[in-house]
Amino acid sequence: MRKHKPKVRIIKPDPRYNDPMVTQFVNNIMLEGKKSVAFKLFYNAMDIIKERTQQDEHAVWKKALNNAMPQVQVKARRIGGATFQIPQEIRAKRKMMFGMKWLIRFARERSGKGFAEKLAAELIAASKGEGAAVKRKEDTHRMAEANRAFAHFRV
Repeated sequence: MRKHKPKVRIIKPDPRYNDPMVTQFVNNIMLEGKKSVAFKLFYNAMDIIKERTQQDEHAVWKKALNNAMPQVQVKARRIGGATFQIPQEIRAKRKMMFGMKWLIRFARERSGKGFAEKLAAELIAASKGEGAAVKRKEDTHRMAEANRAFAHFRV
């Protein structure tokens, strides 16, 4: 066990939406410390969303993130020579982390021109309950449901 919990870092809100979650999302997009590039890509994606959906882009992003966040996860645990997949609830920060990472990862894997385009497409799909990130969440939930019988092994 750890003796001390690490200090929670305060994340500054972003300039456009004044939302610290947006900054966290941009931090996950960022490669090689290029934050301004990441912000530009994110805001371009938001402009594309506004153009395509005629809705509030921030609301679309929030909905997409909520649709991609898993509620449970499975952890492998070895008991008596057999490995069981044990379903567990996830804490709020971890849910958010998974949601953000999956949205960004599957946006990068999408076909299309430029990351802003791909991210916009993935966010729009996720806000409608479609897309690869939402599919990953559903797969995780399905796996947890299938292994519900082993929940009593929880750590």
